[in-house]
Amino acid sequence: MTEHRRDIHNSDMPVLCQACEARHHGMCGSLTPEELTHLNKVASRREIKAGTALVADSEPVTHYSNILSGVVKLTKILADGRQQIVGLQFAPDFLGRPFKTSSDTNAESATTVRICTFPRKAVDRMIEESPNLEHRLLQQTLNELDEARGWMVTLGRKTAAEKVASFLYLIATHIDPESEGADGIVFELPLTRADIADFLGLTIETVSRQMTKLRKDGVIQIENNRHVTVPDMERLAHRAAV
Repeated sequence: MTEHRRDIHNSDMPVLCQACEARHHGMCGSLTPEELTHLNKVASRREIKAGTALVADSEPVTHYSNILSGVVKLTKILADGRQQIVGLQFAPDFLGRPFKTSSDTNAESATTVRICTFPRKAVDRMIEESPNLEHRLLQQTLNELDEARGWMVTLGRKTAAEKVASFLYLIATHIDPESEGADGIVFELPLTRADIADFLGLTIETVSRQMTKLRKDGVIQIENNRHVTVPDMERLAHRAAV
C-alpha cells in the first residue's frame, strides 16, 4: 500500500490530475499514474449552472462523474408530479451507479457544479482490472448507505427544530466552506427554503421559523437569506442532537 501511495503522488500523472481537488479522496485516489493517464484521455471537465439536470430517472447510464465542487441534489418524482429530495452529493462524491444500466434517481445541480466526466465503459473496464478502485467505490457506497440510515433517524424521530439544525450541520460538515477560522464556518445555503422543506418533510413556514430561532439564539448568523455563518459547530451539533 505504501508503494502504491508513493506512485500516485509522483510526477508521472497528468497535470490536471495533479491539481485536482478530488484526486486524493475521490475514486481517482485509488488509481496508479498509468491508470490516471488512461482515464484522463477520455475525461472531460465541465462547469454546470445551478438548476441543470445532470441525470434523469430511468435514463440509460452512459457516463460517470466525479464532483469537484458544488452540490448535487438527488430527487424522485411521483406519478402526480410531487418531488422528494432523497439525497445530496458533495465533492468528491462519485455521481453514478456502477453495475446498473439505468439511473434510479434524478440528479440536478443545486449550485454551480464542476464535474469530471468519464465514459461508463472506460470506468467499468477499470473496475474489473483494479481491485483498489472497486474497493474505493464500494467504500463510498457504504458511506452513503450509513448517511442514508442516519438521515432516516432525522426524518423519523427528530423534532422540527432538530431537523433544521441537522440540515445545517450536514451542509457545514460536507460543503467546501467559503472560510473557516476563528469566526466560524461560512457557506452559502445550496438549497432554497422550499427545497429544504421538501428535504426535511416540513413546511416552508416551519423551516423559516426554526432558522429565525437559531439566528436569534446565536447558533447561526444569516445574511441575504442564504449566506450562513456557524460560529460554534458544537452548539449547532447540540441543537441537531448529533
